[in-house]
Amino acid sequence: YFVKKSIDNGIDIIRTFDALNDLRNMETAVKATKQYNGTAEVAMSYTISPVHTEEYFVGLAKRIEDMGADLVCIKDMANLLLPYPAYSLVKKLKESVKVPIVLHTHNTTGTGDMTLLKAIEAGVDVVDTALSPLGSGTAQPATESLVATLKGTEYDTGLDLELLSQAAELFRPVAKRLTD
Repeated sequence: YFVKKSIDNGIDIIRTFDALNDLRNMETAVKATKQYNGTAEVAMSYTISPVHTEEYFVGLAKRIEDMGADLVCIKDMANLLLPYPAYSLVKKLKESVKVPIVLHTHNTTGTGDMTLLKAIEAGVDVVDTALSPLGSGTAQPATESLVATLKGTEYDTGLDLELLSQAAELFRPVAKRLTD
């Protein structure tokens, strides 16, 4: 019902994840998303361990695709995915699954911007960012700096930096209120 009401109210992409990557815990949400004509984005919770290898994540992505996902998301909640491993993982995922790949990382360790850049160079389809007043630190990397970095390259987003700056100004009081 939550998925139905979300889609009814204009949320078209439903991202589901399980911290232990147990796909059984996401099946109902994916089925409901498809039933109500939403886009099912299924996330893999990224971590580092002897078990959590590139092969593990590629295999998991294939299983996610098989369960009906429209997008596979690498959900890097702790910013553990570093730039060069991100490049390698995205390359392998793009070779192994047909659905688009999304990267959601944070900037907790200060490497989020570089991780997004290397993932973009590897062919990731979507990256998550946040406007600068709410971005960086434990949030996603800032939108404006990534847009500026990509301007004039083959990865140019086409987003207007002046409009992004105006939007960021609207959120500065919100960010201040949240940190006071």
